[in-house]
Amino acid sequence: MKKILIVDDDPMTLQLLKLQLESTKTYQVFTESKGLLAVDAARKYQPDLVLLDILMPDLLGSEVAASLHEDSALSHIKVVFITSMMTHDAEQHSGEDITIGKPASTEELVSVIDQVLGKDYTYPEFVFNQTANVPE
Repeated sequence: MKKILIVDDDPMTLQLLKLQLESTKTYQVFTESKGLLAVDAARKYQPDLVLLDILMPDLLGSEVAASLHEDSALSHIKVVFITSMMTHDAEQHSGEDITIGKPASTEELVSVIDQVLGKDYTYPEFVFNQTANVPE
């Protein structure tokens, strides 16, 4: 079972993401609401992946990710950013980092997590078909 650490300052978002991922019965999910405590949580739980909010009041997600990557004991941990600054059906790639929009469906989350953790992955239609709901 893969371990996922979710770091987000919004308690409702944390709970929703945790429930979504646990419903798959594929992941062991841990949560942290403070960016400043995220690295300590990663040391404690040793997750395979951190699902990381970008904008948090105490520490930006990019700063948390940099701290994880600079720590030799944690640098193997994969990071996926999640943000409300993008639409939920959008996905961005920047170098090795992936950013997905909130709210994300369970299928979106699992697809991106599987991709990042190296499982077989086929991009679902919802990632690329961003005009599907636009009236003609």
